[in-house]
Amino acid sequence: MLDVQRSLGLLLRSKVAGDDAAQRAEQIWGKPGERWFSSADPIWRVHRDASMFVGGITALLLQSLQPMAMAGVAGHSGYKSDPWGRLQRTSHYLAVTTFGTIPDAEAAIAKVRSVHHRVRGRDDRGRAYSASDPRLLKWVHLAEADSFLRAHQAFGAEPLTPAEADTYVAQAGVPAGLLGVLDPPGSVAELTAQLAAYRPELEATPAAREAARFLLLDPPLPLLARPGYGTLAAGAVSLLPPWARSALQLPLPDVLTDLIGRPLGRFSVGVVRWALAGVPDGR
Repeated sequence: MLDVQRSLGLLLRSKVAGDDAAQRAEQIWGKPGERWFSSADPIWRVHRDASMFVGGITALLLQSLQPMAMAGVAGHSGYKSDPWGRLQRTSHYLAVTTFGTIPDAEAAIAKVRSVHHRVRGRDDRGRAYSASDPRLLKWVHLAEADSFLRAHQAFGAEPLTPAEADTYVAQAGVPAGLLGVLDPPGSVAELTAQLAAYRPELEATPAAREAARFLLLDPPLPLLARPGYGTLAAGAVSLLPPWARSALQLPLPDVLTDLIGRPLGRFSVGVVRWALAGVPDGR
């Protein structure tokens, strides 16, 4: 059983963090130096928890509903041609800006900013977009913070108190502000209000529905691994607000989604947590 646990944990870690995950972990956690956050902070508890496996899928589905943000992902991210590479780059960025030294976090942010300046184009309606647009950056940040927090509160090992949840939102805004997000929310109430302000401009474009199909029905996994991933995806869908599920034309009614998705989400996160506990330094 221990061999199974370790093998699954190593597989999960390599998919999310790359084959050099151990070396990256040593650089992020082992390097001495001042950090923005510590192990006592809510952002550490949220971003190190296995519930992030579900929250990440929820965030991608929610982010896809902003047409210009989705056009940028479809046109420039390579999410279909190199999905694991994109996931590993994203997870590395989150790890460095949460757990790494301040100079390393600032370097990671500067690198992403330089990439954003080169990402521009037009969406399906001909509207010009730029990945460095503060409004698009804010949408991506809001969707991530909301999804990660929802996943942690539903499936995390140590759910946050209301005060800790406010602190998490404020702490997540530190790297976001340096990335170019203007006035990031400092509390759950502000996060909810700022998300609601985007509703009039959100819609499920063909590109968004295609991304949802890819994430939920046709992930880049062998057939034997798809049932396990499906439980994670079910948990992710259960965290979406009903209007987002409807826009993406997800098939199950809300009652069934909640009834099935939440237990599957708890089960899948538990399996991920168990597997990673079997990996030496499985952070």
